[in-house]
Amino acid sequence: MTGPLVRVVRSGVGRRRVQTVVIAVATMMALAAAVVAGSLMVVSNGPFDHAFAQQKGAHLTAEFDPAKVTAAQLAATGRLDAVTASAGPYPSTVIEATDSSGRRPPAMTLVGRAGPHADVDDLDLTSGRWARRTGEIVLSSSYEGPAFKVGDTLTASGTTLTVVGFATSAGRSADAWATPAQARSLASKEHPVTGQMLYRFDSAGSKGDIAADRKKLLAAVPYGALLGTRSYLDTKHAADSGAAPTIPFLIAFGVLGIVMSVIIVGSVISGAVGTSLRRIGILKAIGFTPREVVRAYVAQALVPATVGIALGVVLGNLLAVPLLDDTEQAYGTATLSVAWWVDVVVPAGALLVVGIAAFVPALRAGRLRTVEAIAVGRAPRTGRGQWAHRAAGRLPLPRAVTYGLASPFAHPVRTLAMLLAVAFGTIAATFAVGLTSSLNEVNAIQDPENRSPVTVFTGGPSVAGGEHVPAPGTPEPEPADPAQVSAAIRAQSGTASYYGMSGQDATVAGISGTARATLYQGDSTAGGYAMVSGHWLTGAGQVVVPGRFLENTGAEIGDTVRVTVGKETATLRIVGVAFESSGGELEIQANLADFPAAKPQVFLVDLKTGVSAVSYAEKLAARIEPLGADARANAPSEQDNLVLILNTMAALLTLMLVSVAGLGVLNSVVLDTRERVHDLGVCKALGMSPRQTVGLVLASVAGIGVLGGLVGVPAGYALHGFVLPVMGHAAGTELPTSVLDVYDTPQLLLLGLAGLAIALLGALLPAGWAAKARTATALRTE
Repeated sequence: MTGPLVRVVRSGVGRRRVQTVVIAVATMMALAAAVVAGSLMVVSNGPFDHAFAQQKGAHLTAEFDPAKVTAAQLAATGRLDAVTASAGPYPSTVIEATDSSGRRPPAMTLVGRAGPHADVDDLDLTSGRWARRTGEIVLSSSYEGPAFKVGDTLTASGTTLTVVGFATSAGRSADAWATPAQARSLASKEHPVTGQMLYRFDSAGSKGDIAADRKKLLAAVPYGALLGTRSYLDTKHAADSGAAPTIPFLIAFGVLGIVMSVIIVGSVISGAVGTSLRRIGILKAIGFTPREVVRAYVAQALVPATVGIALGVVLGNLLAVPLLDDTEQAYGTATLSVAWWVDVVVPAGALLVVGIAAFVPALRAGRLRTVEAIAVGRAPRTGRGQWAHRAAGRLPLPRAVTYGLASPFAHPVRTLAMLLAVAFGTIAATFAVGLTSSLNEVNAIQDPENRSPVTVFTGGPSVAGGEHVPAPGTPEPEPADPAQVSAAIRAQSGTASYYGMSGQDATVAGISGTARATLYQGDSTAGGYAMVSGHWLTGAGQVVVPGRFLENTGAEIGDTVRVTVGKETATLRIVGVAFESSGGELEIQANLADFPAAKPQVFLVDLKTGVSAVSYAEKLAARIEPLGADARANAPSEQDNLVLILNTMAALLTLMLVSVAGLGVLNSVVLDTRERVHDLGVCKALGMSPRQTVGLVLASVAGIGVLGGLVGVPAGYALHGFVLPVMGHAAGTELPTSVLDVYDTPQLLLLGLAGLAIALLGALLPAGWAAKARTATALRTE
C-alpha cells in the first residue's frame, strides 16, 4: 500500500475504536474456539493410533510359563523373521489389593519392570516417578483421580505398597508396575509368576496377520509354554469406539463458530461502510480509485483481525492444554499437544474468512458514486422504517420504548445480522444444555451393575472383578453355594433388594463366534440396562439384545433365537433392545432360570436409606467368608472422563460463541447510537432523562432478542436431535429415549430468554454511553 492509503487505514482503525475492538475480540474468541475444537478433533480422530505409534506399542502381548521356557529361549523369539522389535521377559502376576479405605478394586495385572522405557511399550510417566525399591508401585493412569493419588497405599498379599506414580500404556500391557523382585514376591499359588513378552511385527494390520504371528511364536517355544496372548486390535477397537462420538459434536460447534465469525465481521465492515459514506465520497473526490477504497476497507478489517487471530492462537492453546490432559486420561493415550499444523491452518483459514467477509461490503464502498456518497452522508434513507414508528406509536408504552422498538427497521440489513448473531448464540446455548444433559444421562445409565453399593462374590470367576486365573495345572477353586450366600444376604440387616448375576460365554444361532451372556437371577429391574425399545427381562424365556444383534441377524423384537450356554440350549424370545456403551464384544441378557447349570457368580445388593456400604460389606463378609464368598463395598460412581471432557468443551465453546454474539450486538448498537446521536440530542433537549435514554437503546434490541430466542431455541433443539443420534451411531449404538428427550418446557422457556439476555447485555454498554452523552455535544454532532 502507498503512503496515503496506509494513513487512511490507520486513521479508520484508530477512529472506529469500538468496531476495531469488536473485530479483534470476536476474531480472537472464534479462533480460540476453533483451535480448541480443531486440536481435540485431531486427537479424537484415531487417538489410539497416535499414542500407539508414539509409544511403540506391542502388537501382541504374550504370557509364558517360566517353568517350560527359559529366558534365553524367550529372548530368541525376539529375533524371529516376522518380529521387528521385542521387550521382556518381564515377571508378571495378578494381585488382589485393598486400598487404605478398605475398598477392593478389581484384580490387577502387575508387571515387574526396571524402568518405563523400552524398545516396545515405551511407557509415558504421567505423574510421580517410577518404582525403585520394594514397597513401591506405579499404577496405570486410568486409576488416577479421586480413587488414587500419589502417596496412597495398597495392601496385597500382606505387603503394603505405596503409589509413587502413574503411567500410560497405549497397548494396555498392565494395570500396575513394580520392580521385578517386587512382582515375583507378590506372586501366589493362585496367581503364579508368568513371563510377559511384548512384540511388534512387520505385518499386524488385521486379525489374520496377528493369528499368523501368534503361530510363529507358538512354534518357536516348547509345547505348553505359551499361556495366552492379547492383540492390540482389541484395545484399538475399544479406544476408537470411545473417541468416535466426539467428532460430530466438535463439527457442530465448529460450524457454529465459523458462521458466527462471518456474520460478525461482515456486519462490522458493512456498518463501517454505512457510517462512512461521506468519508468515502471525500476520498474519491481527492483522487482515490475504487480499487484503493476497497483495499482500504478490507485492510481496516484485516488489521484488528490479525491481532485477534494472534491472540486467539495463544488463548486457544492455553485453553486446549487442560482439555488435552483430560483426554489423555479418557483415551489412555500418551502426552498430547496441539498439532503444529492446527496453529497454522486455522489462523490462515480465519484470515481468509475475514477477508471474504470484509470484501463484500468494501466492494459496495468502491462502487459508490462520489456525489451520491457526499450528499447522502451517513443518514439512513428518508422514510425508511416510518411505518414501524407509526405502528409502535399506537402501543400503550412510553414513547422512548416505542421509539426504540421501531428503530431497527431503519437498517434492515444490520438488523438481520444482529438477529442472526443472537439466534446463533441461542442455538449454541440450547444445543450445549441439551448435550450436557444427554451426556450426564448416558453416564448415569451405562453399566448398571456398577451402580450397586455392594457386590458379593461367590468365589468363582467374577463378572465385575476380573477373570480368576488359577495356577497352571491346578483346578478351579470350588465356588460357594449361591443359595447359602443368597440366604445370608437376605438375613443381613440393611438389605433393601438384591439380584444374582452370572457372566457366561454363549453361542447364538445366526451369530458367528461367541457372545457374552449375562444371566440374571431375581428381580433385576432396578439394575437393568436402559432400553432403546421393548422392555427389560420380566421372566423366564426372554432375552434382551443390543441393536447390532438385530442388524446382524435381521431379527426383530418378538422373534425367537436359540442360545447355548455350556451344554444347555434354550429358545428365547427377544423382548427388548438394550443401550450399550462399551462398543466391545456382543453381549446379551437373559434369565438364569433358562440355564439351570449356571450359578450366580455375584450378587448386587442395594441398601436401605442411611446404611453405610463399607460397614454393611464388612459385616456381610465376616458372615459369608466361611462359605467361600466375599463382599465388597463399591466406590461411588464417578463421572466418566470422556463425559467430563465433552461437558467442559460444551461449556467453554458455548461461552465463547455467546460472547461473540454479544459483541455483534454491541457493534450494531454502537453504530445505531452514533448515527442517531443528533436525534438523541434533540430528545434530551425535549426532556428525555438518562434512564429513558437507556430504555430507548435497550428497547431497540429487545425485539431482536426475543425473535432471536424464538428462532434459536427450536434450531438448537433440532441440532441436538440430529447430532446426538449421529454420536450414538459413531459409537455403534442406538440411544434410549431418556438420553434424547432431555428438554422440559420450563427449560426451553428459559433458553428462549437467552436471546433476549444476549441482546440486552450486548446493548448495555452503548446504552450507558448514550445516557451519559451531553445534550449540547450531541446536538452539534453532524
